[in-house]
Amino acid sequence: MEKSALRKLAPYLYEIPKEYRRDMRVPARFYGNDEVAEHALQDRSLDQLVNTATLPGIVGYALAMPDIHQGYGFPIGGVVATRYPEGVISPGGVGFDINCGVRLLASSIHKDEIKPYLADLASALYHYVPSGVGVKGFLRLSKKELDHVLNEGSTWAYKHGYATEEDLEHTEERGHMEIADAGKVSKRAKERGMPQLGTLGAGNHFAEIDFVEETFYEEAADAFGLFPGQVVLMIHCGSRGLGHQIGSDYVDLFQGVVKKYGIELPDRQLVCAPLDSPEGQDYLKAMAAAANYAWANRQLLTHQARQAFEEVLAGKVKDWHLRLVYDVAHNMAKIEEHEVDGQKMKLCVHRKGATRAFDSSRPEVPADYRHVGQPVLVPGSMGTASYVLVGSKGAMEQTFGSSCHGAGRMLSRKAAKKRVQGGELRDRLESQGIEVRAGSLRGLAEEAPVAYKDVEVVVRIVEQAGIARKVARLRPMAVVKG
Repeated sequence: MEKSALRKLAPYLYEIPKEYRRDMRVPARFYGNDEVAEHALQDRSLDQLVNTATLPGIVGYALAMPDIHQGYGFPIGGVVATRYPEGVISPGGVGFDINCGVRLLASSIHKDEIKPYLADLASALYHYVPSGVGVKGFLRLSKKELDHVLNEGSTWAYKHGYATEEDLEHTEERGHMEIADAGKVSKRAKERGMPQLGTLGAGNHFAEIDFVEETFYEEAADAFGLFPGQVVLMIHCGSRGLGHQIGSDYVDLFQGVVKKYGIELPDRQLVCAPLDSPEGQDYLKAMAAAANYAWANRQLLTHQARQAFEEVLAGKVKDWHLRLVYDVAHNMAKIEEHEVDGQKMKLCVHRKGATRAFDSSRPEVPADYRHVGQPVLVPGSMGTASYVLVGSKGAMEQTFGSSCHGAGRMLSRKAAKKRVQGGELRDRLESQGIEVRAGSLRGLAEEAPVAYKDVEVVVRIVEQAGIARKVARLRPMAVVKG
């Protein structure tokens, strides 16, 4: 795509008009600055964004956040809303790691209190939070028990003593999508997921001990229980091999579905099904089952992280307990009600590498946060800051209640490994006082800070555009990677 195709609608908002291509049903918009726009023009992300604007039933505009980069079918950072039930659902608009998400846990400990124990705490976290490709968890599930996990999500974890009522209240959807149906999940997907519950995985997934460096919006910081100097824990992972297999299964199935329903697409990676079709409903139920698995997975990791904190810190600090601030998904399709052109509509909102950012008007926000809005968690990269934001009215008006989900990649994993040596990166991080526990130095190099955009720029764009507001900046103290 040429730069001349872009129109600047506002200081941080660009549009590719509907007239750009004959098959576009709506305009395509993305949030960014000149640097973000230049980078997006270098890969296929903007062409992919335009492609999503051709989907049947799409309303408003196709959107992307400032962490935009090329993905499968949809760009990472993409947000597309289709009418329910007349529109379509596309697995490429969810992503293969269904309900990949982030949760933030807060302690009452000041960072200076754990400095003498930080190395031991990092090692304990690495032990209790299994990470790496193909790693197995501590639990051994039967086929019947796995179906319960798929149908119940965090509710299953609560029933088995791995979660508290507050954990459920502070998880998106309370960690349970009721439409889930384990019967819509293939045998192969279940085989991949059975041994992996309670594991972190590899790639960009992590468990990270941070401290709150600064707070900005005091009312929201108080509501979320955040204060300067506080030790917090961030966990980023998803539905493991189970979610990936479900994505592959339905992408393959939908190759025939688009022909069955006469849907014409500019890219076969955009395959989709009508929401009111049997195939569309089957995917929605299977996706929800994977989402439930991911929430149960992060809840089990939370339980295991709490064990690590107790083992190392009990008797050494006044209170080692970890309280869940929030858990938010960033690879999902959700049936939600939004206002479009002054009219309330029921929509299927695809968020692929984008996170929900509801304001205080929405009943989906936990009751104790409803006076400020929903927490939005934006991890940076190893050695850089991460942010806690809060959803705003602007998100409800502009983005179907959506925000960015992270910094966004600048380099492919292959390119990052060419530029960075894992051992050198580990030494550099540890020289900054950051404890590193990683199963693979090559994997560490793939996730080097140089591979990502500047999270400060991404967050500033989101805030200046009125989508979300800064609440707190976090700095890493210890990182666990696969």
